[in-house]
Amino acid sequence: MNLIGVFFTAWVVGFSGAMMPGPLLTVTISESARRGAKAGPLLMVGHAILELSLVIALVLGLKRFLVNQVFITMVSFLGGLFLLWMGCSMLKDVWQGKVSLDFSAKGRQSMIGPVAAGILVSLSNPYWTIWWATFGLSFITKAWVYGPAGLALFYTGHILADFTWYGAVSLAVAKGRKVMSDRLYRGIIAVCGAFLIGLAATFLWNGIGPVLLGYDRTY
Repeated sequence: MNLIGVFFTAWVVGFSGAMMPGPLLTVTISESARRGAKAGPLLMVGHAILELSLVIALVLGLKRFLVNQVFITMVSFLGGLFLLWMGCSMLKDVWQGKVSLDFSAKGRQSMIGPVAAGILVSLSNPYWTIWWATFGLSFITKAWVYGPAGLALFYTGHILADFTWYGAVSLAVAKGRKVMSDRLYRGIIAVCGAFLIGLAATFLWNGIGPVLLGYDRTY
């Protein structure tokens, strides 16, 4: 695999991963309906900052820490709590009538900005951490054969896929706001909130389940 191959493969693999449903996609949809097309790129700025930090950490030998059972349990539990808070906040706002496309009236902004949300939502997903500590690390190893240039092309290809997909999703949702009623908007936010609560339950169980059942989890 040459340098061009490193970039292209990272882009394709990154794109296939970005298209999978998850908390980041859910938040992108809800934030794009709230803020417009800029939400997706801003979320990706936070996501990109976190992933760059993780790539550097993996190069420096952080894999053993990332696949440690205690660390994964902590990420799963805390991530589940964060997603539970986000999901419940969305449903609460819908129930109390605080969700509206008329932002000058009763709509309100999120407590955290989209860049911070991009970091926190990504970090809340334990499968994201596991992916990077296993498959992502093997890819980094191949790219590192070419030194810093290979690593830079790998990261650029990977994050470009994220910006491409989530930017497209954000633009599509933002365009739909022009023909979207308040009722439909509230329905979208409610579905997103319920989905995040479901993911939160999964992450919380993955965090405390092994502890309650008394078995070790290895990756």
